Amino acid sequence: MKLRRVGDSHSGLRCTAAQVLRSGLNDCALCRGAGGELITSSRRWRVVRVDDASFPGTYRVIWNSHVAEFSDLSPDERDECMDVVARVERVLREQLKPTKVNLASLGNMVAHLHWHVIARFDWDSCFPQAVWAAVGRSVEPAAVTRLAVPLARLDLEVRAALTA
Repeated sequence: MKLRRVGDSHSGLRCTAAQVLRSGLNDCALCRGAGGELITSSRRWRVVRVDDASFPGTYRVIWNSHVAEFSDLSPDERDECMDVVARVERVLREQLKPTKVNLASLGNMVAHLHWHVIARFDWDSCFPQAVWAAVGRSVEPAAVTRLAVPLARLDLEVRAALTA
């Protein structure tokens, strides 16, 4: 499946104004804002990098329409969403060589469909526990300096994988 990327002038953000007014979605952080550093987007989804000093190789694939559950999507939409998740994961694996990549779609705190794609390393502060677990150790030098490639290059690789 070839994914189409909307030009940089398109924000790739938010639910429609009608959705927000009808549903009171102004409380949804992912309807109000990007949810991170916007890397690329399409009409249906956007990919952002999460600013997390402890886990710098963290991206989110966010469905633009406000839906809470993966099963709310049509089969075609589910296929497209998971293809985007897989492409982001593949870039993290190829560029960062992590110990593991974690994928999660929880929605307990923000009930707007999004997938976390998180590069994990045996040296990170919580490994092998979840990134949301209590910190198990300090990481020195800083996690971002331990990555195989700079974040700016990683962002370019993610964008390229989704626009190829």
